[in-house]
Amino acid sequence: MPATAFQIQVAPHAPTSVATVTLPPLHILPSDLRPRCRAEERIFQWRGVNSPPPSVLPIPIIQRMASLASHASLSDTTAYGSGLRKFHLFCDIFSVSESDRLPAPFAVLHSFAIWAAADPDINDPTMAGTTPFEPVAVSTVRKYLSAVRAWHIAQGWPAPLSADDHSRINWSLRGLDRMQQGRRSKLPRPPITLPMLAALRRTLDISNPFDACIWAMACCSFWGMMRFGEVSVKSRNEFNSIRHITRAHVLFGHDLDGWPYARLDLPAAKTARPGETQSVFLSQQGETCPLEALRNLSQVVPAGPQDPLFSWRDRQGDLRPMVRDTAMHRINAVLHAWGWGTSFGHSFRIGGASFFLGQGVAPEVVRIAGRWKSLAYEVYIRAFEQVSSHHLGNLSQRYNL
Repeated sequence: MPATAFQIQVAPHAPTSVATVTLPPLHILPSDLRPRCRAEERIFQWRGVNSPPPSVLPIPIIQRMASLASHASLSDTTAYGSGLRKFHLFCDIFSVSESDRLPAPFAVLHSFAIWAAADPDINDPTMAGTTPFEPVAVSTVRKYLSAVRAWHIAQGWPAPLSADDHSRINWSLRGLDRMQQGRRSKLPRPPITLPMLAALRRTLDISNPFDACIWAMACCSFWGMMRFGEVSVKSRNEFNSIRHITRAHVLFGHDLDGWPYARLDLPAAKTARPGETQSVFLSQQGETCPLEALRNLSQVVPAGPQDPLFSWRDRQGDLRPMVRDTAMHRINAVLHAWGWGTSFGHSFRIGGASFFLGQGVAPEVVRIAGRWKSLAYEVYIRAFEQVSSHHLGNLSQRYNL
């Protein structure tokens, strides 16, 4: 659930009564050490007052290469930005000096973890005071600590916590997790189901360039169990043919049984090693066939080999890669009109995995097709009630009962 800032205060004229006071969103204090920048840039642009020890020899070319390597080490630093914001918010609230923020000692990071996960009982008068809280789930706090760790390393400092330090912090977080009782955990993201995908097909005008692109994205994300970031870009200017899928990355063929398939070769992926290509295999699927959606896209939106695969042409005829938020706005507009709630980009990957597993596809096949490195796909089993009868119903009839 989103963090909500609040204070616990003693109610006026009732010494033993306490209540929460909802606060506006908390903000870190202005500082030249923390210039305004995008969240993913904070890990490199936010500084400390202390000078880190030398990490390489004072040779300009080596120092330049070390800087480039540091920036390229992390594929996505967006999530780290919120963790750093939270850490400096804590430091501002409790007047932690700049010298104790980078490098941060154990006591500061342990206290930060406790505060970030603290969800005090408003009926406990000993907790009353003006200290603001903005609690999040314990799993999120661990991500915040990872962000602070990455910030230290990116700024030239050693990782701030030892194995024993982590054990002590985890001890506290385990207790806080039990105290939260799941109140701060996010609800599981809903899956896109096959009826929802069919509703998209019946609503979208796939002769329109924009809708043709949306439809191809939806089909490939569902049937290929793809992350939505693999079929879209964050902004129009961020497309890069080295990292994003292009028209040249699509191959149509036939398998050993003569069935048609399409292969999408991803030049970069979340779980891929640098330079490793991961492939997504798509099969023929009737009304919601991803192969037909891709063929339709190539006809409605012609483009060159190095142009974005999932793209459309505006009224001026300019080719534009599909932006993630724009695509989800269009998809949710359709789904809301059909009476469904809000879906998210990851809902397609969740929905595809849930559908295949619900239809009895071998879990190992689902794992390989979805490019999971472990059993992590099991968390994507959603809407079991929709398929439970298919697997569990009427089994007693075998015994004439």
